[in-house]
Parts: sequence; structure tokens; C-alpha cells
Amino acid sequence: MAILLAGASAPAVAQSDHAADAGTDKTVLPAHDDNPVEIVVTAMHRSREDLLGGTSVLSAGDLDAARRSNLGDTLASLPGVSATSFGPVASRPVLRGLQADRIRVLIDGIGSFDASGSSVDHAVAINPLTAERIEVLRGPTALLYGSSAIGGVVSVIDGRIPRSVPANGIRLKADADYGSAAEERRGAASADVALGGGFVIHADGSYTKTDDLRTGGYLLSKPLRAEAAASPIAEIQELADLKGKLPNTPSESHEVALGAAYIGDGGNIGFSVSRLDNRYGVPIRFSLDPDVEAEAPTLDVKQYRADLRAEITPASGFLDAIRFRAGYGDYRHFEIEDTGEIATTFLNKGMEGRLEFSQRQKGAWSGAFGAQYLTRDFKVIGEEAFLPPTSTEQGGLFTVQNFDFGHFRAEAGARYEHTNVIATASDALGTPDAERSFSTFTGSLGGLLEFAPNVKFGLNLTHTERAPTAEELFANGPHLATQAFEVGNPLFGKEKSNGAEVLLRGRGLEYSFEISAYYNDFTNFIYQSPTGDEEDGLPVYGFAAAGAKQYGFEAEANITLAHIGDAAIVADGLIDYVRVKIEGQGSAPFIPPLRVLGGLEYQSGGLVVRGEVEHATKQDKVAAFETTTPGFTLANARIEWKPMGKGGLLSLRLAANNIFDVEARRHASFLADYAPLAGRDIRVGASVRF
Repeated sequence: MAILLAGASAPAVAQSDHAADAGTDKTVLPAHDDNPVEIVVTAMHRSREDLLGGTSVLSAGDLDAARRSNLGDTLASLPGVSATSFGPVASRPVLRGLQADRIRVLIDGIGSFDASGSSVDHAVAINPLTAERIEVLRGPTALLYGSSAIGGVVSVIDGRIPRSVPANGIRLKADADYGSAAEERRGAASADVALGGGFVIHADGSYTKTDDLRTGGYLLSKPLRAEAAASPIAEIQELADLKGKLPNTPSESHEVALGAAYIGDGGNIGFSVSRLDNRYGVPIRFSLDPDVEAEAPTLDVKQYRADLRAEITPASGFLDAIRFRAGYGDYRHFEIEDTGEIATTFLNKGMEGRLEFSQRQKGAWSGAFGAQYLTRDFKVIGEEAFLPPTSTEQGGLFTVQNFDFGHFRAEAGARYEHTNVIATASDALGTPDAERSFSTFTGSLGGLLEFAPNVKFGLNLTHTERAPTAEELFANGPHLATQAFEVGNPLFGKEKSNGAEVLLRGRGLEYSFEISAYYNDFTNFIYQSPTGDEEDGLPVYGFAAAGAKQYGFEAEANITLAHIGDAAIVADGLIDYVRVKIEGQGSAPFIPPLRVLGGLEYQSGGLVVRGEVEHATKQDKVAAFETTTPGFTLANARIEWKPMGKGGLLSLRLAANNIFDVEARRHASFLADYAPLAGRDIRVGASVRF
């Protein structure tokens, strides 16, 4: 499996036999992955323990159990990760309180070519059902993916371009799941077939269908219920009593893909093509103003995508690998009103390519360097278009150099980017032709010291610069699905940050732990928040820029408490916290609160029984015109059984999430006051792999 850091990839050290049997650290390797695979996160053949930033991995059994119909909720239980939760389908990851363009969401190292970064109601065009593995990088390690990765990187590995020849000539996988909260029915299957001579073909398909999501408790938050109950209008008063199902949230999605590859001794080359169709409703943002009609839009998404990967592995010389990765995506979605009319059309065409050179180890020195280029043509068409047609072109050069002296490792990285953003005049928005160009530099310098056996301390210093996006620069209109009037600023300059992160990581036969703390001082931090004004009957959400400070920490650990025969009792837990303060304004909007999660597992051969409790505290450190979000506690449990034994082909799952049916809201969501999370959700599933 591979993800590209600084444009390069290489294997890490696989999990030990003991850890595979008894560990539960999902952020190192899956606790019950019967076939542990290497974590590929850097160009220098390093294990995850040698990275200078937090790394989380979901694969095999852990990914099967965590998988949801959207990427954000699939990853939300990992340290430092929350989700935008704009309904059950459009939920994008939030890393360390940052989202949108500060998070790079990748498919095997290449962008998703969708419109998810432009608005929280747009689903990521990545289907978790087809993922074989998802890797999350947080902190300085992620910066070399691009200037927009200061929050972190999410890389989905889908296997559509085969990486190996099936040992028995064929490799098959199938998954099926049912979830009660949304009457969710989903299934996926894939196959790799060896044709001989190193040639392999791949095919996969998936289908998901859901009804309206059933939530726990009331739909409206407590302050809005009080406001509705005090209204003299009976129709508004009734909103205070709304419970249960979240209106306008059904969905239907299907995806198909074909791929092929040649895999030889000196390298490999392959390609894939795919098509995604996704239709989903956006939760209604109920209006307490009788003169404003609540909208119930539906999004109809289609994407065609093509990907290419090639690698040459010289037997000798300065380089040990030359890799090329490219992708092209043609994306469109309609925002459809409840009358059936298409109100707005979003069109996005993008291309991204990356060429990287991995240096052969020479004494203590290893490294990688390369170049990256991407283009994006984005259009919003319709009476409620909020952005003029824009084109973005970006090129970058990068390097990362590593020096390994045994118990001490030093690393330096740098990336230069040039970004050009062009907006075409729009009479409807009253915006002229405009063009902005930015040159940005990102650099990091750090070290990792093993001061005791298998216990390491790391320090990393970073400087980042990010060019503002087209949306931040040129937005100026109503957006139906978010029920907001969005306003950018074409005069924004570069966003800059200086930061530091410290890390303490340890591992033994019966335990593992990782603690990290970080601090970033921003100049010209660009953020979006409600202004308190209204335009066209919609609340105005304006982009602004100011100095800001981000700081926080993440800690996770697991320990084997006892062995009972061949079985093990394992406890694990995590805690994360982030704060972003804007100079002269106070707290930044949509920042998740302190969260604690603890679990207990019984592991015996092919049987795993787990219970866990997650608590999120009240978020009352809010921006102007932003409401507080109450704390919540969720209790979850699951059983996973492999009837043919731990290495068996068949896996059966039963889970109960939000067992006590509590009302829970994520503060990072634009719809926190209108759309709570799922209520009690009973899930059953099965997987077959051979």
C-alpha cells in the first residue's frame, strides 16, 4: 500500500506477531488484521515509529467496523479527527480543528477532483466502501503533500491499480452491511485476476441506499427550540417538538471501476477508470422566520475519473525508485430544489501529476525529491451561483532529506509552490475579471531521539505558506444547499504560519502510547464565520483574515491487561483537544471541543468483543454569532467473529452504536443546531476475502 509524502513512498516495518495477536492500537496497525501489511508513509523506508508526526491507519477488520457511507464519519474515532457532519452523506474529515483547503484528501496520493473543498454540503467523491486502507497524517509530516496540508492528509488506498500478482491467480473480496438508523443497505465486491506474464486486471463495484436518518432526541438545538416555542405562529411553534427522522436525508450511490497493471522485476505500470453516481438530500435548515421558506435541496453527483501509476526500480545507482502518479477527474453535481428544478450546477475538471525520485540509502543519508503540477477549472452555474467561473493552476518542487544515526534521526524538508487563480467576470454576481498569483514556501526541520529502548522523543519546527483558494477570494452570492450567503475577499494575501510540535512515542510487547502537542502562529489566517447580517433572506457567512494561534494535543495508548488462556483483555484510549484563537475576535468558529474515548476488548482467535465510550465536552468557546454545542456521551459495542478461525475467509460483524439513543451534535458542523448525529444504530455486516 502506498501514500505519497514529499511525492515519494516506501515500506515501513510490519507489525510483530505478538502485536498482531494481542494489540489494539488502530493508529499503529489494525488490532485484528490477520494479514498485516506494511505502512507506506515515507520515501526513506522508515517504520511509523520513526515519523515526526502522528499517523493513523485503518485497514482490514478495523476499517470494516468503522466504515460508514461518508469519509468523515469513517475516520471520526481517530485521534485529532472530527467531521463536518453536514448530514449523513456530506461529512468531510476535520483534522486538528482545520478543514476545507487545509486538509488534503487523496486517492493513493492524488486529489479527489471534486467540489468538497468549496462547501461543506458537497460530499467527498471518494467511496469508503472501495477503500482497502485509509491513512491519516497529522502535523509536520503532512506538510510536504502541499501547502494546503497544514491540517493533515487523508489518503485512501483503493487497489484499483493492482500492486501485486494474486498468489493463486485470483483475489476476491465482498462486503455487505445493514445499518438501522438510516435503513442503510450497502454492498461492494472486487476482483483481481492474473493474466500471466505479470499482467493483472481489476474490477470493482459498490452500491449504497439509505432512507432518512433517525436521530437521537430533538432535531433543533435547545436555544432554537425555545425560540420556536415562543413564536406566536403555530407552524413555527411545532418546530420545537420535532424529533426522530431528519427530513430530506435519503441517499443512493453506486460506483464501478476497471483497472489493469503490468508488474515486473524492474518496476510496474497500471491505470484505472471509474464512474461514481451519488444522489443525496441535504438536511433542512428550518427557518424560524415565517417569511423565509426552508429549502430542501437534493444533490445529484456524477464523476468520471482516470488514474495512472508507474514505477521504475533501478538495480543500482543514486536512485532506488522513480515514480509517476497522475489522475484526471470530470465532476459535476446538480443542486435540485424540492420542486424538481435544477437551481445550481457545479462543474469541476481537474488534473494532477506527480513525479518523484527516491534516493538510495547511502550511509546515514537518504531522501527524495520531485515535482508536482495540478490544474482545476471550476464553474458554478445557475440563479444561486455564489462563485464566478475560476481556473487554478499550481506547480511545486519538493524535497525531503533524512539522516539516520541510529538512536537519533534528523529530517529536513522543503516545498516551493506557485499558484495562479483566475476568475472570469460574472454579471450576475457583479464581479469583474480578476487574477491573483502567489509564490509560497513550506519548510520543516526536526529530529527524533530514542532515549530509552523503543521510547522516542521528537521535535519538529515548521514554516508554512498557503495561497487562498478561489472560494476564499471570489465567493459572492447565495448558496442554496448551505442556506448561506457566502462572501469572499479578492484582496487576501498569503496565509503564513510558524509552528512547533513535540512527540513522545513508545511501544512494548504489551503496550503502546503516543503523545503529541503542537502550536502554530498564523499571519493572515483565513476563516469563514457568520457575520450577523442577512442577504436575500440568508445569513451572511463572510471570509475574513487575521492573526491566529492554534494549539492542542493528542494522546493515545493501549495496554494488554490480562491473558486468559489464548485470549487477551486489552484496554485502549485517546484524548484530543484543539483551540484556535483569532486576534481581536476570540475563538475561531467550528472548532471541536475536548474529546475522550476509551475501549475494552476481548480477543480470542477469531472472536473480538469490544465496548467503548466516547465523551465530547460542551463547546462554549465560540465565535461571534456562533452558538454553543452541548457535550454528549456515546456508548458503542461490537462483536466480530471469524467462524473459520483468525485467518479464515469469512468475517461476521454485529455492532450497536449510540446504544442509549442520545442527542449528539458535532460543533464542527455548519448544521449543529439543525441536524444531530444518528440515534441508536444497530449494524450487521459480513466480509469475504480470498
